[in-house]
Amino acid sequence: MARLTKAQREWRPGMPKKARSTKMLFASTVLVLEAFVALFAGLALFGATGKNPVYLLVAGVLAVLMIVTCAFVGKKWGPAVGWILQLLLIAAGFWETAMFVVGVLFALAWWYALHAGSRIDRENRERARVQAEWDAAHPEPVD
Repeated sequence: MARLTKAQREWRPGMPKKARSTKMLFASTVLVLEAFVALFAGLALFGATGKNPVYLLVAGVLAVLMIVTCAFVGKKWGPAVGWILQLLLIAAGFWETAMFVVGVLFALAWWYALHAGSRIDRENRERARVQAEWDAAHPEPVD
């Protein structure tokens, strides 16, 4: 028999669904895409520089850090860690100059993910508040 999660055990009919953060979704998407870019950059540098494993190791660590950071984007310090990872990706340009451009473009995507995601989350909270007020003022008739 499958084990139920805590959320599944605590669920009751009629319970409102917990809102998901668009900011976390957008930011995590950017970080996952960056992890792939970091891995591919490491593979390219590995092949172009005579099979130096340092590039693979650094790229692998950076990719793992990006994936792990997805779990912490919702924390207060999560976006700061993401910005540090953006700087590290830009710094990869010292090994491969094209990474300066790629890193800056991903930093812009990271900024947009945080900015637009926060705005959408605020709008969703406001919409939910207004809906709750309307529902309270207009109860459904009982049959």
